[in-house]
This record gives sequence, C-alpha cells and structure tokens, in this order.
Amino acid sequence: MAKHKLVHFEVPVNNSKEAGEFYSSVFDWQMQYMEQFDYTTFSTGPETGGGFITIGNPNNPAKVGDVLVYISTDDIDATLAQVEKSGGKTVDPKMEIPGVGWMAVFTDPTGNRIGLFTGLPHTT
Repeated sequence: MAKHKLVHFEVPVNNSKEAGEFYSSVFDWQMQYMEQFDYTTFSTGPETGGGFITIGNPNNPAKVGDVLVYISTDDIDATLAQVEKSGGKTVDPKMEIPGVGWMAVFTDPTGNRIGLFTGLPHTT
C-alpha cells in the first residue's frame, strides 16, 4: 500500500527571501533561495519541507492564507483518478519538476487545493 505522508507545503508571501530569513530565525529551518523562480525552499526535517511562493507569481494564483500542502504518492495518475472518482477535481495535471520529481494539484469536494508529489528515485 502506498504511503501518503505530508511532504511539502507552500506558504504565499510578499517577499520570498525575507520570509526565509524570518522562518530561519524563528524555527532554525535551512533555506535555499532559487532566484530563477523567486522561490525559497526550506527543510523542516529529513522528509518534510516546503517553500515560500511570492504573491503575484504568474505561475501560481496563491494569495495570503492559501497555504498549499503536498501529499506523497507512488502514482500521481492513479491518485488523481481516485480523486476524480471520489468527487474532487484535477486543477493542475501531473507535471515534471526537473531534477526533483513530479507534482499535481487537485481540489477536494469543498474546494480546498491540495498538492501531490512523487520524488525521483534515490540512488546510492
């Protein structure tokens, strides 16, 4: 059976770098600013992290309060099929995150946006 852990969450902010500095100072999270996306990622532990997405980013309609959580899945397509069968809707179909994995976004029957994530296989 697939494990469906909470693995990533995005917080809309006015300034990604400033938000990173704040949360690093308060929670001691490790930050990495990605200039090409105006996006700051953070790690809260070995399996969970997130990012600060800048409000007004043309690739994301997020506004203050629209925190987006991502749930891991072994098979995004199968999970989206189950979402649709159960009354949810696919918002952003499966797309590749180069060098990282794949993601998708759906809404539950209430309209909440939830993300799905499948990482690249780890090699040793």
